[in-house]
Amino acid sequence: MTKVSAEAVEAALDEIRPAIQLDGGDVELVEVTNDGIVRLAMVGACGGCPMAMLTLRAGIERLLFDRVPGIAGVEAVDQEMSSDEWEP
Repeated sequence: MTKVSAEAVEAALDEIRPAIQLDGGDVELVEVTNDGIVRLAMVGACGGCPMAMLTLRAGIERLLFDRVPGIAGVEAVDQEMSSDEWEP
């Protein structure tokens, strides 16, 4: 399995971030696990928006799979939860 680079994920997120920020939201990379799962927090207006999961699946996830090799999945996490609370 290809190790997923956090830098590559950030670079891909930077491509879509301006569109998300137009609506008052943002996306933060929480972690990339050893098994290729990218964990993201939707913040700002996106944090409580009912459309956030659609944005994550239809926009962000699709972009990440297209731009970053080795991603096994994309998960949204609660913005209040720190990456130390996740068990690999």
